[in-house]
Amino acid sequence: MKAAKLRELSAVEIEQQCADMQRELRALNIRKSASQVEQPSRIRSLRRDIARARTIAREQQRQRG
Repeated sequence: MKAAKLRELSAVEIEQQCADMQRELRALNIRKSASQVEQPSRIRSLRRDIARARTIAREQQRQRG
């Protein structure tokens, strides 16, 4: 997910997106251990998206005070 789209969301929505991405990442890592991942690059992109979401959530939290 792009940073611009994440910045449009509220803090609650960002946390929900982050939780969804973490669930998907856990599922992919389990399937990876069984060598059944169709898109191994999806793991990398999910990790980066989670980091991006956390960063934006932190920025919004600091702005609120």
